Amino acid sequence: MPPLGGQPPPRSRMQGPRQVLHRIWRGAWGMLPDWVLPLRIRLAGLAQWLVGEPPTGRYEPEDRRGYARWIARFDTLRETDRAAIRAHIAAMPAPPLISVVMPAYETPEPLLRAAIASVRAQLWPHWELCIADDASPSPHVARVLAEIAAEEPRLRWMRRERNGHISAASNSALALARGDYVALLDHDDLLAETALYEVAAAIEADPEAAVLYSDEDKLDAEGQRFGAYFKPDFDPDLLLGQNFVSHLGVYRRDLLERLGGLREGLEGSQDHDLALRAAAAVGPARVRHIPAILYHWRQTGQADSFSQAQLERCTAASRRAVADLLAAQGVAARLEPSPLAPSHTRVVWPLPEPAPLVSVIVPTRDRAALLAACAEGVLHKTDYPAIELLILDNGSEEAETLALFERLRADPRVRILASPGPFNYAALNNEAAAAARGEVLLLLNNDIEVIEPGWLRELVGQAMRPEVGAVGAKLLYADGRLQHGGVVIGIGGVADHYLLRSPPGDSGYFGSLALVREVAAVTGACLALRRSVYEAVGGLDAENLAVAFNDIDLCLRIREAGWRILWTPFAQLYHLESASRGKDHAPEKARRFAREIAYMKRRWGETLLRDPFYSRWMSLDGAHCALAREPRRERPWAPWLTARVPPARPATPPPPAPRAAPASPAAPRDGR
Repeated sequence: MPPLGGQPPPRSRMQGPRQVLHRIWRGAWGMLPDWVLPLRIRLAGLAQWLVGEPPTGRYEPEDRRGYARWIARFDTLRETDRAAIRAHIAAMPAPPLISVVMPAYETPEPLLRAAIASVRAQLWPHWELCIADDASPSPHVARVLAEIAAEEPRLRWMRRERNGHISAASNSALALARGDYVALLDHDDLLAETALYEVAAAIEADPEAAVLYSDEDKLDAEGQRFGAYFKPDFDPDLLLGQNFVSHLGVYRRDLLERLGGLREGLEGSQDHDLALRAAAAVGPARVRHIPAILYHWRQTGQADSFSQAQLERCTAASRRAVADLLAAQGVAARLEPSPLAPSHTRVVWPLPEPAPLVSVIVPTRDRAALLAACAEGVLHKTDYPAIELLILDNGSEEAETLALFERLRADPRVRILASPGPFNYAALNNEAAAAARGEVLLLLNNDIEVIEPGWLRELVGQAMRPEVGAVGAKLLYADGRLQHGGVVIGIGGVADHYLLRSPPGDSGYFGSLALVREVAAVTGACLALRRSVYEAVGGLDAENLAVAFNDIDLCLRIREAGWRILWTPFAQLYHLESASRGKDHAPEKARRFAREIAYMKRRWGETLLRDPFYSRWMSLDGAHCALAREPRRERPWAPWLTARVPPARPATPPPPAPRAAPASPAAPRDGR
């Protein structure tokens, strides 16, 4: 499959005095009780003035030394871990047989032996390894397979008469499989010792899971691990852009048989095609993410992987797989390379005909220059045929603003609604939504400036999809740094913006800023949604969240109702961020902000600590993809670590044999 990721992030640096001060401050800040939250907020402003903005500390995939320290602390088993895993396995009432399917062709002998050894070293005992030798010219491949099969009865193999390439060879290996589940392994890669156990534990926790995938990292020429991809939970839109499901990808065998196995003609991205078709067949609810590094993808050595050697061909095959899937679903979308990550794919969703009316809602109070630039962009720099602009005037008094209103009223697309009184962002938007005529509502701050004309077409194309509840845009500071790349919940106790202040051209962690992706929430500074969705969830909470977090609360309620929240980098605007409202550090604003934080914690509780699209291995000190000092992932064998007497069945007699699906007709083993 094509390599994941895009432009690398800035290199991490050793901690200097500012970084140390920030760590000390964060620790002291977090120890203060909630009842002094207003003081904490004011102190936060003082700390920012004293030591500046916090460093991002983003995990750098090429940082082998830092990753080695992480491995030593969080990804190295002790004997007590192994004992707990074995106790858990012994207690499973119906352990599934997992068939590891491997196509092999001209694999260098050391790499082939290492790949097979990684399967034989599994703590999970209920496996079989099914290998198809794709007519390798070199005799050592068949020799090694025959030698190991003679001493390992769980290895089943066959030799194809003719070379058919990776899809055909994988299907030949799949025909040997008898397990209920099939794990895909390339012939030169490695499985982590816990890989199949983690899969079995996930199946035990969710027996309806039909597709499972894990986090992954890479192996360099010296066998050193690097480039960890700590993945989000399943996201159908991200899968259209990149294949994050493979490595390690596991499927129910009956699902693979129903799909006809891997499609020939898509070599290099056959695994992406399989993931797309499988996820579409079973639905997102039956795709399960295992947040653990279970697969080590070899990048260099004696044999380059197919995808590395044939990137352009792989990318074309990947786009064909996406196009075929969308065509089968009746979607007339257009596919383009993502500008920041050209090997990844942008899906341009079609607008309905005729294009729905969009009601652009802009609350404001004076600051005529800001509003003028915002209105000019919406009315005259936006390529969209059906717009109405609703301006909520929250008590403007300046002559310049009143004159601007008079000029704007001359445009029949503009309505100005007077709404004096204390500033209540939620109430203003609710009032405008009730007066709106559009099928689509666009909540827009008065300090937003349009950059390119196609932004609204992108937002509406996404928002009109039935499964989508709301869509947020890519917002930039005036200097081009990232202001909004989606929202991560749990940061600072409630939420914060993802990869804030990333430099221009940064494609993000594994392409996350280059592709449409699902998020827990987006900012209300530029948020598009169907009016029916807004009304179904009751709009913004004007009573409890007058100013802050009402957009986050809205998104969480939309997700609670079953819709998805998307962020797109293909609608790009400038955001001057609360220029007309100011900071929340003044005493009165700090008290209001503290009340809103307290409400969010009461309303959403543990939900705020479980952002499904931000890895449990990432720190909540900031949404910067920095590795956490205390990860939030509980390992499935943790309950067995402290049990004095493991609640397992006795080791003797042995546990019942693993259940196996009806045997598939096995291909001939060429006399071996």
